Amino acid sequence: MAAFHFELTSPEKSVFSGPAEQVDLPGRDGDFGVLAGHRPTIASLRPGLLTVSAGKGVERYVVLGGLAEVTPAQLTVLADIAQAFGEFDIAGFRGQIDEMEHSLKEMSPGDELDRAIIRLDHYKTLHQQLRMPATAF
Repeated sequence: MAAFHFELTSPEKSVFSGPAEQVDLPGRDGDFGVLAGHRPTIASLRPGLLTVSAGKGVERYVVLGGLAEVTPAQLTVLADIAQAFGEFDIAGFRGQIDEMEHSLKEMSPGDELDRAIIRLDHYKTLHQQLRMPATAF
């Protein structure tokens, strides 16, 4: 399978940089995969798991939103937060979810509340995925 260059960065650091054969992304409008020669695309990402398939195997990363820019030869992901699956603090993430649930009770109806509910739903779904055995992916 042909490879392309993949960059995964967050404001804190470069998380991955190198060749990839396929990258599966949690798109805001649905998950999608990128292969070499992919049509140019810019997509918003929702919180979820990003999977990189390369010659050395499969690596998984947790991303909490961001943007993906695809060209036929390269994929660049600018994530709000990105961390290797095995390094992600699941207990701390559960704490964030609990805080988000509590803060919803204090919000007035409207667009801001609607966006917060959607984000909370994405976080809860991701939390469930993170608690599954790695073989379930």
